[in-house]
Amino acid sequence: MRVAGDKMDEAILQYVKRKYNLLIGEPTAEHIKVAIGNAFPGFTETAEIKGLDMVSGVPKALTLHADEVREALSEPVRIIVDAVKSVFEETPPELAGDIYDRGIVLAGGGRCCGTSTPCCGKRRVSPSRWRRTRSPAWCSIRQGAGRARPAPAGGPALINRGRTVH
Repeated sequence: MRVAGDKMDEAILQYVKRKYNLLIGEPTAEHIKVAIGNAFPGFTETAEIKGLDMVSGVPKALTLHADEVREALSEPVRIIVDAVKSVFEETPPELAGDIYDRGIVLAGGGRCCGTSTPCCGKRRVSPSRWRRTRSPAWCSIRQGAGRARPAPAGGPALINRGRTVH
């Protein structure tokens, strides 16, 4: 899937630019995503952001609300939800039952939305399990996949918490 954390960062960056005429950098957009990013209503968090006012040309600060971030992320989230739904359409019934019982694991930069633990609000398919690491997002892909897969008896090594385990 070609939508990930970087696309979410870009969506936030463009939203702030379009709505507030404020230029922010990618690190600020990522900070917003991690701090108050969300995929459904009900969050009250805010974040102060600073950037360059495109009209006056001077630095400016403003407060961004979680609802605004949800609006900014709506398109990337929709693409992710549609991709997950398309996978479910091809999923055997037995596996779908397991997914319903155990949930899904999201890994990578897109899973960093700080307040979006229940993945997709009303579109939520099951109680999603979220894995977070203190490592960079690319590490969470390796670690999240390693944690999601149970260790097979005598099978190949898995990655767990950044270490190879057998």
